[in-house]
Amino acid sequence: MFKNHPKGLLAAALSNMGERFGYYIMNAVLLLFLVSKFGLSDATGGLIYSIFYSAIYVLSLVGGIIADRTQNYKGTIQKGLIIMAAGYILLSIPITASSTNTAWLLPFTCLALALIAFGNGLFKGNLQAIVGQMYDNYEVEAAKEGPEALKAAKEKRDAGFQIFYVFINIGGLVAPFVAPLLRQWWLKTNGFLYNSNLPELCHRAIAGNLGDQADKYAELVEKVTLTGTTFDPSSYLEVFNQGVHFSFIASVLAMLVSLAIFLANKKIFPNPTAKAATESVSYTEEEKHAMAKEIKQRMYALFAVLGIAIFFWFSFHQNGQSLSVFARDFVKTDKIAPEIWQAVNPFFVIVLTPIIMAIFGALAKKGKVVSTPRKIAYGMAIAGCAYLFLALFSFANHYPSGTEFRALDESIAAGMKADWWVLIVTYFFLTVAELFISPLGLSFVSKVAPKNLLGLCQGLWLGATALGNLLIWIGPVMYNAWPIWKCWTVFLVVCLISMGVMLGMVKWLERVTNA
Repeated sequence: MFKNHPKGLLAAALSNMGERFGYYIMNAVLLLFLVSKFGLSDATGGLIYSIFYSAIYVLSLVGGIIADRTQNYKGTIQKGLIIMAAGYILLSIPITASSTNTAWLLPFTCLALALIAFGNGLFKGNLQAIVGQMYDNYEVEAAKEGPEALKAAKEKRDAGFQIFYVFINIGGLVAPFVAPLLRQWWLKTNGFLYNSNLPELCHRAIAGNLGDQADKYAELVEKVTLTGTTFDPSSYLEVFNQGVHFSFIASVLAMLVSLAIFLANKKIFPNPTAKAATESVSYTEEEKHAMAKEIKQRMYALFAVLGIAIFFWFSFHQNGQSLSVFARDFVKTDKIAPEIWQAVNPFFVIVLTPIIMAIFGALAKKGKVVSTPRKIAYGMAIAGCAYLFLALFSFANHYPSGTEFRALDESIAAGMKADWWVLIVTYFFLTVAELFISPLGLSFVSKVAPKNLLGLCQGLWLGATALGNLLIWIGPVMYNAWPIWKCWTVFLVVCLISMGVMLGMVKWLERVTNA
C-alpha cells in the first residue's frame, strides 16, 4: 500500500490515526454524555455539541495561520497534541453533577472541550500540510528523472491522501466501542445494567417532576437493578457517567501514543515551505484584465461550491446529533449502545473507498470521466436517499416526535422500535455521499483556487464546514418537536435543492476548472 509513496507517509498516517482514535472516543458519546450528566435537553446538548464541532474547523484556520507565521509546523503540531491531552484529562475527572455544582461544572466541561478544539486546530490542518509537502518534495525529486517519472509521482498524491483518509477512519471504527463498553462494565460492577432512556428519568425523579412517567421510571428501575443492589437515581447517574469519564483516559493515552509516533519520526517529516517566487514578468493591461477576470470566476465558483458544502455537512453530521438520539430512542439498543452505531460510517469508508476509486478509474479508462462538480452533485443526491429512506420508514411506522415517543409506556415503545438494519442502510447512503463530497471537495478547492490564494481557499473550505456544523443543532430541535418523518424530510429537501443547484452550475464549474 505504501510502496512508491514518500517516506514518512505511514508515520504521519499512524500519528493521525492515534489522535482520531482519541477524538472519536469522546465524539461518539459527547451529546448523550452531556444530556445524561447534566440533565440537559437534546436541544441544549446539541447546541454545545454544534459549537464545539464548528470550533474545531474554525480553529484549524487559526492553527494554520500560527504555523504559517512562525514557520514551525512540527512545533505547532506537538503543542496541539499536548493541549488536546490536557482537555481530555479534564474531561476524565469523574465529578458528579448536582444542583449545587452544575453552575461551575458545566463551564468546566466546556473549557475542556475548548482545549480539545484548540489543540485539534493546531494539529489537524498542519499535519495535512506536512503530508502535502512530502508529495511536493517527492515530485521535485521525480522531475529530475524526467517527465514520465514526474507524471507518475503526481498520480500518487491522490492515492496518498486517500490512504491517509482511510487511517483516520480506522481510528473512527474502533473508538465508538470504547466508551459504551467501559460504561456498561462499570454499571455492572456496581450492580446496575445499561438503559439509554433512564438517565433523563433519573434527573426528573431527583427534581420531583416525573409526572405521568412514574410508572415507566419504576419499570426501568426494576429492569436495570441487579439482585442485592438498592437503586438510587443519583447513584445510577453517578455510576452511569463515571464509566464515560474513564473512557476519556483512553483518549489521553491515544494522544500520548500519537505524540510519541510523531516525535519518533519528527526528523523525517518535512517542513512546509513557501513556494519559490516566480520570475518577474511584465503583462499588458489587457492581459492583467483577463487574469483578474479569471480569478474572479474561480472565486465565484469556489463560493458556489462552499455554499453546497455547508448544507452537506449540516445534513451529514446529524450522525452525532439527531441520528444519535434516533438510535437511542427508536432503535433496539438493549444489546448495542446507540453510540456504537457511529462506527458504521468509518467501516463503510474503509470498505467502499477502494470500490469507488475502482469504479471511477474504470470509467476514466473508457473515456467517461466524471467531473468533480458532477460527483459532488451526485453525492448530494445520495445523501438525500438516506433521508428519503428514513422519512418513508418513519412515516410508515407512524413514529411521533422524539419527545412524544419517550413519554410512551415502555412496553408500547419497545414494540415500535426498529431493528439494526435501519441504521445500516442510512449510514451506507451517507458514507457513499461523504466519499463523493468530502475528499473531492478538497480536490475541487485545489483545482479552482488561484495559486496565490491556496491557503486562504483551504481555510474557506474549513470555514464552510464549520458553518455547516454550527447548524446541526437544528436537527434535534426538529426531531423532538415534530413527527420525525418531517425532520428527515427537511434534510431530504435540503439535499435535493443542493443537488439541483449544483447540477445547474455544473457546465459553468467545469469550464472554470477545465474539468
